[in-house]
Amino acid sequence: MLGLQQAELADAAGISVADLDRIEGGATSADTALVAVRQALEAAGVVFEADAELISGGPGVRLAQSAGKSFDTVETEVVQYPEFMKNDAPPGAGG
Repeated sequence: MLGLQQAELADAAGISVADLDRIEGGATSADTALVAVRQALEAAGVVFEADAELISGGPGVRLAQSAGKSFDTVETEVVQYPEFMKNDAPPGAGG
């Protein structure tokens, strides 16, 4: 997503590469290490989204600013409102 190497993220978070490797592997870690990694990612432009904050399906991440032009959308023509995310049309309504 950001193109950061593991050593760069560990350095930005102030933790060792071994600690970051353990976190990435799913091992339990000190909350301070997780907070440090999150803060480093946020400083690099990652936004953490809570479940149903912008879309449904669980928590996730996005970039604060677009990484570049999308090949299949025109940003000025794409609007997605949270209230329209739920499919409430009857089956076969098309659309």
